[in-house]
Amino acid sequence: MGNRKEPGSLFFFEPDLYQTLRDSITMLPIEMKKKIVDKIAHAESPREQAIDVMTEMQNYYGYMSDEAMVEAGELLGMTPLELEELATFYNFIYRQPVGKYVIHICDSTVCWMNGYESLLDYLCSLLNVELGGTSSDGLFTLLPVCCLGYCDHAPAMIINREIYGELTPEKIERIIGKLRDRAYSAEKGIGE
Repeated sequence: MGNRKEPGSLFFFEPDLYQTLRDSITMLPIEMKKKIVDKIAHAESPREQAIDVMTEMQNYYGYMSDEAMVEAGELLGMTPLELEELATFYNFIYRQPVGKYVIHICDSTVCWMNGYESLLDYLCSLLNVELGGTSSDGLFTLLPVCCLGYCDHAPAMIINREIYGELTPEKIERIIGKLRDRAYSAEKGIGE
């Protein structure tokens, strides 16, 4: 799973496809759209808000679909291609559906020296997923990230923007267990 699109995708499209996508946009709730438009209006340049806008939209939609990229472009006055170029270089903008919990495991040199490979194998086994994939229950997506800047606590991972360091198989099992319990409780309507 990656952020890059291949030829044949929205960003190598026919003009008619762009119009079709514009016509099929699932609109954001009015209050959310007003908040985003206000943020853009107060920026020196709309471009400086692009990552924030895509992040907010992704939080709502779950990921940045082709339709969401068109919608973001409409709000920002940017083309979908310009947004795609930004998203391609930003690890936390997802261009494909992801699980409820997105795990970014750090594969920096320091993490490698502190057991990254064995922890990655353990995580893949625990979640029954390959790196870049999503678990069959849709809860977890496992992605690599170049560096989290948490080297003094290596090996490290980040899950939905919460960082965890000094990882061991036992610590990972506890973290994943708590997230599974939280998801199960939410599904059953039990307070968290």
